[in-house]
Amino acid sequence: MRLVRLAPQPSRVAEDIRAALASLGRGSTVVGGIALAGIKPFGDERVVDAFVVLPRGILMVIGVDLPDPALKLEAPLEGAWQADGWPLVGAENEVNPATRALAMAKAVAVQLAEAHPDVPTLSTVIAVGPYVEAVDQPAADLAGRTRVLHPTPTSMHAATVSLADSPRAMSVGQARSVLKTVAANTPRLPDEMLLGEGFAEHADEPTVVHVNPLIALSPTVPAAHPGKQRVSVASAPPPAPPARQEARPRTVAPPPVRPAAPVAPAAPVPQSVSSPVSPPVPPPVKRRPSLVRWLPIGAIGMLAVLLIAAILVASGGGETPPPPQASPSPTKSVAPPSSSRPIESLQFTPQDAAADQKCASHAFGDVQASLGRTSCTAVKRGSFAANIDGRQAAATVGIIEFPDAQQATDFKAVADTPGGGGILDLATETGKWTGEAPKFDGAAYASSLDGTSVRLVQVAWLPGPSKPDDPALQRAAKAALDLPINV
Repeated sequence: MRLVRLAPQPSRVAEDIRAALASLGRGSTVVGGIALAGIKPFGDERVVDAFVVLPRGILMVIGVDLPDPALKLEAPLEGAWQADGWPLVGAENEVNPATRALAMAKAVAVQLAEAHPDVPTLSTVIAVGPYVEAVDQPAADLAGRTRVLHPTPTSMHAATVSLADSPRAMSVGQARSVLKTVAANTPRLPDEMLLGEGFAEHADEPTVVHVNPLIALSPTVPAAHPGKQRVSVASAPPPAPPARQEARPRTVAPPPVRPAAPVAPAAPVPQSVSSPVSPPVPPPVKRRPSLVRWLPIGAIGMLAVLLIAAILVASGGGETPPPPQASPSPTKSVAPPSSSRPIESLQFTPQDAAADQKCASHAFGDVQASLGRTSCTAVKRGSFAANIDGRQAAATVGIIEFPDAQQATDFKAVADTPGGGGILDLATETGKWTGEAPKFDGAAYASSLDGTSVRLVQVAWLPGPSKPDDPALQRAAKAALDLPINV
């Protein structure tokens, strides 16, 4: 499953939701699909924590914050909730805290069915927190398409498997259309990404498995059990290696001579200098004239070198001449200060810079959760307009300082995890970008560790879309690891 963040989520339990979805990993190995984090479905003013389009189902995950942690939550959809025996009600004396979330899910399900009658029915996950050890739902509710759970990797995986039960996988076109209809600001995802997440190339395909180019789907895969898929391996003959063909022109004898070799006289002719049949290697007697001709020239050259050396020693008075001064490196040349810093074929222009100690408030995702548990000593943020080979881009840099190196190492491991979140862009928060603010979804990422300091970089095209494996963006992200943040 691939997680795409569009906006900050509204609930406190949103961090656990993102972590649970991110734990499923990219690709179709576990469940596959695309999860949009923080969307307003069909232009609604309310933000939904996650909208998940799976190859065989569609889920909407809505976070509901409880007043306190609970060991056991009794959560009927149509009745009152109880947390460890204490009744829970929603705002304005609603029957339970999920009343508004369930009403919103029903409205979105109706709109989705009208817009896309050919896709699976929308299912709903009510994610409760900050912590619930066990959730008790009535059997009648469990038979439907709504689950109430505390979002952990295990519970989220179980919900996606049980609710995404369509007999046929949605196609790439259907998935892209659903994402764009529900959230118009969804970036266009490439076909390769959607295929890798388990979506079918065409709507009538019963299943999709992408392992490698030599594995093809069997046309006899039963549709009754979507969790089991049978594949057949087509053994394609390997292409003939070109190495032997390339080696032939490298033989000692030239190509025109080789066909004449079999046409040799039956009686062997003794090999001598006057023999009409020349051996493959010229006899040494033919090399002597050229060697004799070059000997005088070599002797004259050697004498000239000795003469020049003697003159230099005599003129220097016995002192060793100083070595020639090397020309300065272009990267070390002194240049007047400017507002932009060129790096190789790149150019970065500062847009905004700031520093404070409010680390977690400037982060999102698992990075924010990590900073909430382990506070940093300072955070510096900088935003830069970038010019990459004549194309405009944006770079956001965050430098997080920690009390010791071990905390910095642990934090970098969280930040480097795909889908683990990051540091919010400063110029976007302060409105310093000229024109439309950049979107860092799909941005190239780079990080570095220097003692107790961790630097995180994201670079995206301006305007997008961007891909994290774009070579130009990756090159700019690595270069931005050396950008100074002057505050």
